[in-house]
Order: sequence, then structure tokens, then C-alpha cells
Amino acid sequence: MWNSAHQHILDLVAYEPGKPVEELAREMGIAPQDIIKLASNENPLGPSPKALAAMREALIRAHFYPDGGGWTLRNAIADKLGLTRENIILGNGSNEIIEFLGHAFLKPGHEVVTARHAFAVYGLMAQLFGAKTVEVPDPGYRHDLDGMLAAITPQTRQLFIANPNNPTGTMVGEKEIGRFMDRVPDHVLVIFDEAYIEFLDNPPDVIRYIREGRNVVIMRTFSKIQGLANLRIGYGLAPARVAEVLQKTRQPFNANGIAQAGALAGLEDDEHMRSTRHLTHEGRNYLQTEFSAMGLEFVPSVANFVLLHVGDGDAVFQALLRRGLIVRAMRSYKLPAWIRISVGTMDQNRRFITELRALDAAGKIPRGPLATT
Repeated sequence: MWNSAHQHILDLVAYEPGKPVEELAREMGIAPQDIIKLASNENPLGPSPKALAAMREALIRAHFYPDGGGWTLRNAIADKLGLTRENIILGNGSNEIIEFLGHAFLKPGHEVVTARHAFAVYGLMAQLFGAKTVEVPDPGYRHDLDGMLAAITPQTRQLFIANPNNPTGTMVGEKEIGRFMDRVPDHVLVIFDEAYIEFLDNPPDVIRYIREGRNVVIMRTFSKIQGLANLRIGYGLAPARVAEVLQKTRQPFNANGIAQAGALAGLEDDEHMRSTRHLTHEGRNYLQTEFSAMGLEFVPSVANFVLLHVGDGDAVFQALLRRGLIVRAMRSYKLPAWIRISVGTMDQNRRFITELRALDAAGKIPRGPLATT
């Protein structure tokens, strides 16, 4: 059977998520309550209290299958964004929307355009369907939309723009996007990944392209500002005809009922989102101020994480693990000299800075010429 597997599947390198707290506790013999995880851009406040209450209530119906069409949640998302239910598709996390897009529109020989330092799953999904990923350099760790346009060929079928971008925390503005959309050819589906859009005070409006019926899909998630990462619930926005195609690719009941209940309640809890946004802005400013004071290079971020240059990302990652701190090493993102730190509570942020300063004082964070990225 091994010999009959597709070669592009055998060559696939699986996505490696952030290290779980429980795994570090087992490996290092550290009590879980003494470990701080700042690796996966999770919400340190946890879920909305309203979402928790709704999920507890939904548990008594756990013996029933969920609403496979997600009627109530899709309607709520549509009402909030000024769309219709036919524009909304639910996913087992927004990652599943990427898979739907592959099933619907990719085949061997097609090309997918991404920024060089962008979410790793775009390329992994392209490879899963036998398509080629074309990575475009991103000077200043920002999407180069002109460069991405120049990379389009007759074989290009999808182009991903993560805005804000993971792992760099940078973004492109509405005017840049508008100029790009005026020039993108009709045979290319433009996918905007907006997993972190709620952290922006004035986000660019790309939903208008859905209303205009353009070849656009927008991906969003309840994992980040909503704090529901454990439930794996996200959604896509698309013109109705595109969404109808994507609906045909999903498994029945792909969005479980507990997740739908929590997402619906969390969607309506504006106070929780405001609190998360405030905490994120405060913590991100603190981290970046401290990095500047230490003389460390970082990429100024608009999201709930910061990319930090530490000379040897793997070594600093391991050193922090031994101190009970989980961050994200960036070698898999072609950034071996960097780590990514999620914004935590202020107490967590302060502890991270204390441990980072201790490593720096011990000479564990090299200065001098920047390592190859």
C-alpha cells in the first residue's frame, strides 16, 4: 500500500502546531499551572462567559446530531456582516475552508500564490491536491501585492492574502487591496485570511467584494479573539455561487453543535471582544517597548503576537521551555533566527520579559549580524 500512495502525499511535511502545556509538563516534570503558553495566539481571557453558558446548556443535547446546515449561526454571521446565509459556510476551524477550496478548485498542475512568510497551511493544502505553491518575497515582512500580481500565470488558481499576516503581524491597507483587486485576472480566486481581523481598530473592508460577486473568499475564525480554539469552529464568506460549490465539499456535521452554540453566543458578546482587544493592545505595546529597550529587532505587529529576532530561534525556544514558557520557534516558517510570542495577560507578559532578560544576561541571545532568514 505504501508504494501505491501518491508521491506528493508521501512528500508532505505535516503541520506542527504549538507545543501543548500538557506535553511540556510531561517532558520537563513541571506542574501545568507553572507553565505559560504564548505560542498559538490564543485568547488569554478564555471564552466569553456568554459562550460558556451557551455551551453548558447545549451539552444536554449532546446525544443529538447538530444542525448540519448551521442555519442559526450562519444567519447570525450574515446579519452581523450585512450578507445573506447563502454567503456563509462553516468549517471545522477556518483551516477546513482552505481544504474545501482545494477540493473544489485545485488539481495537479495548478498554482497557488502566497507570500514567502505566510501561514504554512496554504502550501501544505496546495501540495495535498498536487498543486504548486509559488512563494513571493515579502520585503519588510509585508505582502508585496504587486509582486504577487506579477507571479500570476495561466496556471494560477488561488492567491492567499493573510491580513493581518501570521507569523509576521503585518498588514496591507484598503487602498493597496483596491489597486490589487482592480488588476487581478478573472481566473484567480483571491482568498483573504482574516483570522486576526477583529484585533484591528479600523479593518479594511474586503467584504464589499463578496457583495459585488467578485472571485473572493474570506476566512475568519472563532479561535482567536473569541477564545474558542479548542472547539475548532470557523467560517468562510463567499459569493453565493462559490459558497454553494464549497458546501458540496464538506462532510456532514463538520461543525459540531457545542461549537455552534458557543460561537453564536460569543459572536454577540461585544464586551468580551472589546476587553480582549484592549488587553492585546496593552500587552503588545508592552512587549514591543521592552524589546526596543533590550536592543532586539522585532516586526511591529497589529495582531495578538510579535515576531522577535533572537539569533537562534531553536535554542531560545528550548531555553524558554526549560523555564516553563512555551513560545513558537519559526524555523518551519523559514525564519530560523526568530521566535513568535503571543500576547498574554500582563502578568504572563512580564514573566516572559523577565525570563528573556535572564537569557540575554547569560549571553543566550547573540548580538551582531542578523542570522539568515
